[in-house]
Amino acid sequence: MTRSVYSVHDVRLAARRRLPRIAFDFIDGGAEDETTLHANREAFRRWALRPRHLRGTAERDQSTTVLGERLSSPVILGPAGMQRIAHRLGEVAAARAAASAGTRYALSSYSSLRLEEVAAAAPPPTVWFQIYLWKDRRSNVELLERVRRAGIRVLIVTVDSPLSGKRERDLRNGFTLPLRPNVRMAADLAANPRWLVDYLRGGQITFANFTEIGAGKRPTALFAYVNQELAFPGATIDELHWLRERWEGPLVIKGTMTAEDAVEAVECGVDGICVSNHGGRQVDGALASLEALPEIVAAAPSVEVFFDGGVRRGSEVLKALALGARAVFVARPYLFGLAMDGQRGAERVLEIYRDEIDVTMALIGRRSLDGIDDGSVVRRASPDPAPTATTT
Repeated sequence: MTRSVYSVHDVRLAARRRLPRIAFDFIDGGAEDETTLHANREAFRRWALRPRHLRGTAERDQSTTVLGERLSSPVILGPAGMQRIAHRLGEVAAARAAASAGTRYALSSYSSLRLEEVAAAAPPPTVWFQIYLWKDRRSNVELLERVRRAGIRVLIVTVDSPLSGKRERDLRNGFTLPLRPNVRMAADLAANPRWLVDYLRGGQITFANFTEIGAGKRPTALFAYVNQELAFPGATIDELHWLRERWEGPLVIKGTMTAEDAVEAVECGVDGICVSNHGGRQVDGALASLEALPEIVAAAPSVEVFFDGGVRRGSEVLKALALGARAVFVARPYLFGLAMDGQRGAERVLEIYRDEIDVTMALIGRRSLDGIDDGSVVRRASPDPAPTATTT
């Protein structure tokens, strides 16, 4: 199966065939009208590559250094919660896929497997860890200590989620954790027996890193606790200072979309900034991540800038790098890979990116990522026509 898919779009279609609607929509959907989700994809069409020829590209190298670590390719598996909804081995399969490809995997604090299990499943320093700024600081402190004991070096703090966005596909589907099948879902689940068996084998999906905090709570009560008690719309820049003082390793802030916020983050001592609108899953109508990237690169020259938002092609990875990103995060694509074929599916997604980056580098006359700069792209006067096969 994995060899017969040739693009991330193909992987998404394979996942759609294998997942019940409630699971596919949880991965694929965005907030409200999903305008930001689609804007992330449309933004890439406003930039064109500028090929150079006769540049001697028989040998090409797409390796890079990120936060002092050497990666085989500039594609990192970004944080995403509840990955067992795609495959029974979820986060463990994703971490192993990243290790196999020589890249990194950012584990969500809302993972469906415990962080200790995931960190042990792949050799260090494969696994990074993503956290939120919660109003219950004890949760942050306890989680940070567990992260240290697990040998994880890099921490990512997501700041664009003081509350959860209004994800209407999930609301219409009656999505809850744990999943509670009803009459409306019955036909859909019956049409996807492989997924259903996989789900039942793995047991109920829950917030595995918070079972101690919610000791004695029913799974539905734990779900409510995490979504209500840990939400922190009152967070200020002081919370980021607090976290920086308590984390001695590299710290990346994720969710920055303006130069003003980038400057504040640098003043707090972060080591990296990830330009991201949460894949269009939080505020709808926000600027596309690619449109925000150049101003943040200009505002934060002293730190590494990463990019997250709608990357579906190797050529798009290179466009983001040309606009100043050190590396890109992807999430939905490898979740679709997990749904398609577990670890092998996620590995296939990374292979597709790697191959497309390699071919594109040859075709535009660049032998290494050092040659990908602002002279590698130009902004179009008008967008390209929309492609026949979209890859939302």
